[in-house]
Amino acid sequence: MARVTDAGVTSTPAYGSENLLPRSSAADPVAPPGKARRSPWNRGRDRVIAGAIVVVVAVVAAIVAGTSDNLHTSRALADPPHALPSPPTAVPGSMTQLWQAPSSATPIPIGQSDTVTTADGSEVAGRDPLTGQVRWHYTRENLQLCTVDAAWGRVNAVYHKAMGCSEVTQLDPATGRITAQRNGDAELGTRLVSDGSHVTTTGKHLLDTWRDDLVKSMEYGKVPFLQNANKQPRPNCTYGTVAMAADKIGVIERCPGDRTDRLTIYKATAEHEDEPKVTYTALLAGKRARVIAMSGDLTGVLLPDQKLYVVYGADGSQKAAYPMDLPASDVANDPVGGTEATTRTAAGIYWYTGSKTVALSRDDLSPRWTLDGTLGPGITFATQLVVPIRGGLAVLNETNGATLRTVGVDRGAYTGPIRLTALGPVLLEQRGPTVAALR
Repeated sequence: MARVTDAGVTSTPAYGSENLLPRSSAADPVAPPGKARRSPWNRGRDRVIAGAIVVVVAVVAAIVAGTSDNLHTSRALADPPHALPSPPTAVPGSMTQLWQAPSSATPIPIGQSDTVTTADGSEVAGRDPLTGQVRWHYTRENLQLCTVDAAWGRVNAVYHKAMGCSEVTQLDPATGRITAQRNGDAELGTRLVSDGSHVTTTGKHLLDTWRDDLVKSMEYGKVPFLQNANKQPRPNCTYGTVAMAADKIGVIERCPGDRTDRLTIYKATAEHEDEPKVTYTALLAGKRARVIAMSGDLTGVLLPDQKLYVVYGADGSQKAAYPMDLPASDVANDPVGGTEATTRTAAGIYWYTGSKTVALSRDDLSPRWTLDGTLGPGITFATQLVVPIRGGLAVLNETNGATLRTVGVDRGAYTGPIRLTALGPVLLEQRGPTVAALR
């Protein structure tokens, strides 16, 4: 592991032999020989002023140095890790916890490049998946993390600076090397939503979208430093849930003067980043609506007051509606961070409502089956669909949701929601502010 710290002289011109300077007259005063002219800076007051200037410069320099980003940043890089063993051909009959670590800034466990990334307080750390040992770290000692997520095969760490979550550092998960940085305008409580090609920050008043080099490609809402007036469609609305697919962002808007919530779909890129290109916007049948998932040109929306799950097409027309009666506790408030708990596999999309897991078709977003009593959405691990349940994991038939078997997992006193990520033979569980590794 390598440690990284972070006057010219002028003369009077002469033309030939003629002296062009005027001759002094007899009336001109002549300084006595051998007596130097008095400097205008020899008075005591002048020396005091000069001293004060030196003190001010020194204080400013100390302040700049004391608040310097480099001074408060510590890093340790690593060589690329050795390859992990292959995953098993089927989910093991029993799984043991290998290690756990604080990771309050990761909504979902991050496992990439044979490395587990944890994030807590001010530190982002790359760990050995089998031992939990820290291989590299990036720490902003004077800033707290807002959220950390993975996209484009890299780790994006968003820090709280000034008024919001405005500083972003992108890291290579294998080595901890910085690959990009930017300053932004994300709000406190933001989460990152990705469609594979862009990432969008969530918020109640502003949504920012970035390319893979962290260059901003779109901003939507109440832009803090607006360059082009009257280009934002509805800057006075507040936002509910957000989703992305196929270079488009879907958002629930709640706007003054609207009787119900509004679904808006807009593009992730445009000629000018503060002039959104809206694909469509449509008033919905009720309030408390939630964007659940997007796939291609389709958007699935939950209308809890109508007890319906509705799929909208590319032009905002209703394609299909399905009964969806969820417990009041599942739909009492918007989800934390403005994003639904969903995952994708090769065969389907899985949505955790708060009490059950609903399987959606990737082709038309229609509900396929529902499993009650779960703790999170499912993922593919060891070629099988696994869903977290109380006391362990359920291994499911992905076609119809039938439980093939269960695997016990000792989570101690923790009973809350679980998010899963698979990395080779290791299964990662996000248990609130903690990541645990199982094998």
